[in-house]
Amino acid sequence: MDEWPCFTRDAGAAGRVDKYPMWVYDGVAPKEGEIFMAADEEKKKQSCSCSFEIHKTKHRTPEEVRKLSNRLSRIEGQIRGIRSMVEKNAYCPEILVQCSAVTAAMNAFNRELLASHIRTCVAEGIREGKDDVIDELVFTLQKLMK
Repeated sequence: MDEWPCFTRDAGAAGRVDKYPMWVYDGVAPKEGEIFMAADEEKKKQSCSCSFEIHKTKHRTPEEVRKLSNRLSRIEGQIRGIRSMVEKNAYCPEILVQCSAVTAAMNAFNRELLASHIRTCVAEGIREGKDDVIDELVFTLQKLMK
């Protein structure tokens, strides 16, 4: 089997479906040859984020896509620069300063994406009475603060 089926980690968490199998989060890898299968096809469809019916997407304006892509391109360039510094045996503190710059750039990217998410997806969900968007936002913030 090339892919593991995806399972809901905690059905009580606003019915959220995780992208990865449970063992990725639990740290308990399956034993060799052990395969996790949904009880039936209907349950698998409900619990698997691989299904196109459950997978969420977000429409972004061309301007928003351009801005986010430009930020990521700059970060990619910074990472390539760090790799080059390592290959050229640069002094450790110089590399660490560049790593700090990449971290700051990623944090800026995250802040911009999060602000957009709150203004659009979260606000829209709340207006539609979908309280689970709040749980999803809290979960996302907890992940970002690790």
